[in-house]
Amino acid sequence: MSKLSKEKIEQIANLARLELSEEEKKLYAKQLSVIFDYVEVLNEVDTEGVEETCQVTGLEDVLRADEADERDEETKKKLIAQFPDRVGDLLKVKQVFGE
Repeated sequence: MSKLSKEKIEQIANLARLELSEEEKKLYAKQLSVIFDYVEVLNEVDTEGVEETCQVTGLEDVLRADEADERDEETKKKLIAQFPDRVGDLLKVKQVFGE
């Protein structure tokens, strides 16, 4: 059984933005070590010639093309005028990524 070090658990917790107590670090080190050991067992399985399977239900994603509808200038101006925060003809929204 491979044992994850406290430093590795702290690194993983940092990446996941988790604050862990010392007790949680010990618990997760044990649990993740068991999971990784199982993955190693699975890696030993011979899958040569086995067709890749993504899903088995037969369902498919239903997607449509993302198409912009053209509007006349008057309609565009009315829409832009209703937006609470804008810079010229651009609509200003809250930041999604970053801090």
